[in-house]
Amino acid sequence: MASPVLYSFRRCPYAMRARLALAVSGTAYELREVRLADKPAGMLLASPKGTVPVLVLASGEVIDESLDIMRRVLEIRDPEAWLGRDDTALIAINDGAFKHDLDRYKYPERHGSDPLVHRERGLAFLQELDGRLAASGQLCGPVRGFADAAVMPFVRQFAATDRDWFEAQPLPSLKPWLAGHLASALFQGIMVRKTPWSP
Repeated sequence: MASPVLYSFRRCPYAMRARLALAVSGTAYELREVRLADKPAGMLLASPKGTVPVLVLASGEVIDESLDIMRRVLEIRDPEAWLGRDDTALIAINDGAFKHDLDRYKYPERHGSDPLVHRERGLAFLQELDGRLAASGQLCGPVRGFADAAVMPFVRQFAATDRDWFEAQPLPSLKPWLAGHLASALFQGIMVRKTPWSP
């Protein structure tokens, strides 16, 4: 049977979390790295909205939301029991208010925004995460799980926007949490550079 095909973009946080779940579940798949400025016709045919990630199953079924991809592959095989460490409310805040502020902090010229206002709002979310991590080590207990994989790529992007500023913030639990995920073999494995796919 043919392997599923994942259309992805290496630096996209949505695509990162899909690749993390695919990797931890041990799912075999064909990775197609795309150029966002030149999206392949096959991807657009499968998912006309034109955003990554897009997972095309061997059956032809298309899953084009990152959290749906994560849950589908982990429902099949979940060796680290990630689905037991989910937090839909926290992820909704991450994907909603925090992503809104992240975009306007990172790309103020696109949004006509004051980046410092959105940086402060984003920091408030990081402080909430820091308090939670101080109590448990990971977002839903002492070991990594679904919530960590879903949220971490966005925290990574926020931290990288102004690294010096981020390092100056008192986030004693969040910083080692982020560093640990970035240094993990799991994350390093999904961040290997690939030549953009062409048919």
